Amino acid sequence: MNPIRRRRMWLLGLVLLGAGTAIALTLTALNQNIQHFFSPSDIADGKAPGVRTFRLGGIVEEGSVGRNAENLKVSFVVTDRFKTQPVEFTGILPDLFREGQSVVATGTLDAQRGVFVAREVLAKHDENYMPKEVADAIARAQAREDGAAVKPGAGAP
Repeated sequence: MNPIRRRRMWLLGLVLLGAGTAIALTLTALNQNIQHFFSPSDIADGKAPGVRTFRLGGIVEEGSVGRNAENLKVSFVVTDRFKTQPVEFTGILPDLFREGQSVVATGTLDAQRGVFVAREVLAKHDENYMPKEVADAIARAQAREDGAAVKPGAGAP
């Protein structure tokens, strides 16, 4: 093999190695920043990550909202109508937050206390809207109860 051809092969190998490394680093970074969505049934089944941030969605259970008069700490229970998950949030809740309404909370699970500690809470924006993830989670939980399979996106509006 002549020297020019050998040099081209080394250069091609280095370019491929660099491109492979860049792709691997990008995919690793994207995977670490993905926030997965879980319902209370998923958490009860042990599918939720213990220490990673994820989103919890469902309906705020009637009569479950408790507010601390001394600070901005709020506790409430999120349900998918089959399982429940207690939530704690410190901050100002959205104006549309209320019992019986859909919410999506971002935070982590405190496994020792069994409480989801939210750092952000989003509420639905009108009376006919339910986030797609929440509708899908409720449909999956219903399917588990009924023993049937549900396609993603087939949740109730």
